Amino acid sequence: MQEIQRALQEVGSTLQKGVALLAVSKTHPAEYIQEAYEAGQRDFAENKVQELQAKVELLPKDIRWHFIGHLQTNKVKYIVPYIHLIHTVDSMRLLQAISKEVIKYNTANNTQRVVDVLLEVHIAQEETKTGLSIDELNDLLQEWSLAPLQGVRIRGLMTMASNTDDMVQVEREFEQMNQLKQQLKSKYFADDEGFDQLSMGMSGGSRIFGARDYSK
Repeated sequence: MQEIQRALQEVGSTLQKGVALLAVSKTHPAEYIQEAYEAGQRDFAENKVQELQAKVELLPKDIRWHFIGHLQTNKVKYIVPYIHLIHTVDSMRLLQAISKEVIKYNTANNTQRVVDVLLEVHIAQEETKTGLSIDELNDLLQEWSLAPLQGVRIRGLMTMASNTDDMVQVEREFEQMNQLKQQLKSKYFADDEGFDQLSMGMSGGSRIFGARDYSK
């Protein structure tokens, strides 16, 4: 526990004001997450629905779960009841699926749940990265502005930086994303205080929990 707590403190001390730490817990056992929770961490990210479901059952109910993997439309219904933020929305089709499942959940449970999402943008200098191009992003938001969907709220943007040791390039990409968010907020969300989040990650992060076991 001391190693995880120390790592959280070290990373946390480097964060600028207004920046929150999201602990990527994918492939790590529930006991590691519990240790981080006991050290004060509340936001955790998973990239597989089945693994996320298993951990939700085992861990404290006030954890804020984030989904950062490719989300298939037929899996949306499994995470709607508890997900805090979906980072990887890359199509109107997926937005529509989320809306449909939230409406069904609310009807069945007599509630008014709204699922927050981020739109995934591809700015990295790699074809292997996923996400919307700038043109696709504008097309989606134009469609959204004409007919917003019930039960789902667009909170901002998400991207993964290029897998490189060149931190100048990484910083350039992150600054590009920040400028893009401001432009889109002015154009599509001028009256919406909620379009306020920017999720930016780098490949291979393992500072909190250590190296991942991909054999599982």
